[in-house]
Amino acid sequence: MRHTEAPMNERSARIDGLHRTAASLLEGFYGTLPPYAQLPFSLVETDFARGAKLNVDLFFQYLRRGVEPSEADTRELVELAMDRLRDGTPLAEVLERYRLGAAFLWERLRDSAGADEALLLDASPALLKYITLVGSRIATAAVQRVHDPRWELLERRRGIAEALLAGRDPVEWADDPVIPVADAFLVAVFRLCGSSGGPAAALRHRVEAIPGVFLRLDTGGWTALVPLASGDDGSAALAGLTARLPAHAPGRVPPYWVGVGAAPTRAAIPALAAEARVLAELGRCLARREIICRRTDLHFEYTVAVSDAARPGLAALLAPLDAQPMLAETLETFVDTGFNQLATARQLMVHRNTVTYRLSRVHELTGLDPHRPADAMTLSAARLARLLEAASFAP
Repeated sequence: MRHTEAPMNERSARIDGLHRTAASLLEGFYGTLPPYAQLPFSLVETDFARGAKLNVDLFFQYLRRGVEPSEADTRELVELAMDRLRDGTPLAEVLERYRLGAAFLWERLRDSAGADEALLLDASPALLKYITLVGSRIATAAVQRVHDPRWELLERRRGIAEALLAGRDPVEWADDPVIPVADAFLVAVFRLCGSSGGPAAALRHRVEAIPGVFLRLDTGGWTALVPLASGDDGSAALAGLTARLPAHAPGRVPPYWVGVGAAPTRAAIPALAAEARVLAELGRCLARREIICRRTDLHFEYTVAVSDAARPGLAALLAPLDAQPMLAETLETFVDTGFNQLATARQLMVHRNTVTYRLSRVHELTGLDPHRPADAMTLSAARLARLLEAASFAP
């Protein structure tokens, strides 16, 4: 009996070691795999991390016990896959990621220091069975959902969103009593900031719960069309949307931003969507503390952002300060304090004369005098252009 237990305990310890190594390889795991073609990585990054951990834990549990995971064990994995299908990703692409993920992780385990090659070879058939099992359950769930009327309704709503954002009137659904289409909408473009904000799917579900809303996946988040009631200029709809957004810690950079604009007619939706996309991207690039980004709050920033031809030239105006970080910091503080020299000196904890000298040096190097209103505005625009260029501004 003791001879039997010893090999079993030894094998269990070896599996535990392999499990720990696999878990340590998960950080940045999905960042190395090809992204879903139709989904922004920031939208599903957190779900990827959760799914990867679930798969690794379930597989090693299977390897230890030799008992296939139950349907209850794989339920969350299947639901994560259904979310991808719901977002418009083809089933073949969802299943392919399981194969790619397993191959990637197995290669890293094999190449890791102290790899237990004998155990890896022994575990290979179990991995194949596990991937086949999970893939089969995902495929079965997908077939069942295709015949679900709610799934068809979702497809129709997605088609309406596409039509409205493309400037087409959704004639096909004009008389559909199940999916009424409003005449005016609040356009809200979401830009996500990676996994730091928690599960993006949960945020999307909150927005989807708004009556009459239409959603379309976008490059970096999604676009929501929130119907406007008669007489609403967008204020009431925005208040309702804001109330549904999860709270974030005051004073900290939020995990996402929402560019908004009110389209009084369906024909105005494409233009307002383009504007809201710029506003949301401004929120991301400038790391604004406010989640909601409106044109009225960002007139100056918006003007610089949409000046595609002029922006690189503006940014280049500050190139002479690259070798003078102290001068650049002084100019930045001077702009942030509303061109107040005394406030700049206080914030930098230097004498006012020091600020005067540094600003004169900025004048010498750039040819722009921070004390002249016109030059000060140009320097401010140049600083903003630099921030946008550095943050890879891409509305």
